[in-house]
Amino acid sequence: MNVSSKTTAPDRGRAATIALACAGVFVAYLPVTTVAVSLPAVQEALGASTAQLSWVSDAFVLPVAALILTAGVFGDVHGRRRVYQVGLALCAAGALVSLCAGSVQVLWAGQALAGAGAAALLPVTLALISQAVPYPRERGKYIGWWTTCMMAAMVVGPLVAGVVVRHTDWRWIFLLPVPASLVTMAVAARLLPESRAAGGRRLDWPGQISAAVAITALVYGVIEGGADSFTAPRALAALAVAVVSGWVFVVVERRSAAPMLDLSLFRSPAFTASTLVALVSFLGLIGFFFVLSLYLGLVQQLDTWQAGIRMVLVNVVSMFMGVAMGRVMQRVPARALITAGLLVTAGALLSLTTLDADTSYASLAWRLALLGLGLGIAFPCITSTAVSAVPGRRAGMAAAGNNAFRQVGGALGPAVLGALLTTRAMDTLPGRLADAGVTGDAARTVVGTAEADGLGAVTGLDLGPRTARALGAASEAFLDGLYLCLSVSAALLVLAAGAAAFLLRPRPDRTVTDAPAGHATPAGADGPETRRVPAPRPAADGSRQRP
Repeated sequence: MNVSSKTTAPDRGRAATIALACAGVFVAYLPVTTVAVSLPAVQEALGASTAQLSWVSDAFVLPVAALILTAGVFGDVHGRRRVYQVGLALCAAGALVSLCAGSVQVLWAGQALAGAGAAALLPVTLALISQAVPYPRERGKYIGWWTTCMMAAMVVGPLVAGVVVRHTDWRWIFLLPVPASLVTMAVAARLLPESRAAGGRRLDWPGQISAAVAITALVYGVIEGGADSFTAPRALAALAVAVVSGWVFVVVERRSAAPMLDLSLFRSPAFTASTLVALVSFLGLIGFFFVLSLYLGLVQQLDTWQAGIRMVLVNVVSMFMGVAMGRVMQRVPARALITAGLLVTAGALLSLTTLDADTSYASLAWRLALLGLGLGIAFPCITSTAVSAVPGRRAGMAAAGNNAFRQVGGALGPAVLGALLTTRAMDTLPGRLADAGVTGDAARTVVGTAEADGLGAVTGLDLGPRTARALGAASEAFLDGLYLCLSVSAALLVLAAGAAAFLLRPRPDRTVTDAPAGHATPAGADGPETRRVPAPRPAADGSRQRP
């Protein structure tokens, strides 16, 4: 077996373990779209710039990306139930801090705490599923459920935020994670058995520190470069630190006797492909939610509830697809599903490049539903492929590594797309103002306000009879930036689809497994006691020789 447990759970305990794993990922992902759809309200209440709004999202995602590998090791060494409980406690604490936020800096702190909690929950919940369901073919169904619960949290978030912001103060959007975390902690204390990984894993502090520095410096450099200039000293220094720290991480992990992320995992084409696709997909997804929220609030002038109803379509479709994919993955190769899902997603993003200020709900709805369809096809397969691409005893490390790269993509999403959006919009704003007949001092006022405080601040200007024309020009400039973001995201997804199609090709290996009869393990998805051997080679006389 790939794990050893102090308490061997009976069959009825397996259901509780899987249910609590799904509940944990639901709590972890509640803040993602809850905050994303509320960004216009946050900007208005706290006077935040576009760069500061990027950090509202990234303050959550950065700790996830930086700490998720270490959290996986902590679970393996000190007990998964213990780390699970700590993660829930941090989620509750982060929500409480955000609930009391009187400034954008306090909101960043609350988001960071919640992100640290999510970092603890994500690898542990997948490891719990791997522990309860050791066979990859069967495990795929439950990973589909896990993905469905993740998307369900992203469905609930916008709806809660819409109701809260419409009827009360925006800070109350952070209330729901508190009772959700505490109730789940209480249930887990009674029903979740403790478990640890076999093999004597230990903490890898040099790897952890270098990874955290590299990720933080990279995202900081991208955000600062987009807000100011990529040739600015702070941006250059941050990117240089990211490169050096990344190199140190690779050196440390290659020499470590107990690496946090064994780089030999990347010898598996399936693991490499799923990790690359996860990074690119989340870069596009989280970045897309960021720019779409701004579009709905700043261009279409919708309130949080109206914006939430539109954004939730993506996750509703993805959630229902996640339920179906658990069975589909047992019949259709992951290569076909991931490639098709990514291409559908890219097509949906390109279809959104015709949006304008007057796009109707019906016209937007089918495009968002198509986007959710593509994501719902690809996401469960990506996670299942990463976990099943390596021997079962390394499934926890593979899951944590895949999630880490996914969260790096999620952290870079608002940073990269926010930078592209701001740069493109500011480049075209003077021309859009001139086309609208806003020139002279009025144009300089609009441009200066947008440069200092973001395009959202333009809505507060009073330019007399030219106010409406100035707002229209600002909306057009925003759309220029939005179109660029959508085109770049679509191009990245097409590249990821190509990588999946190439790297997930059937290989000539055959898989030998010691799994019991009745639990066939498919090629490319190693079971708990699986080893890979090369296929027999033909001898000179054409006969087959055993390896």
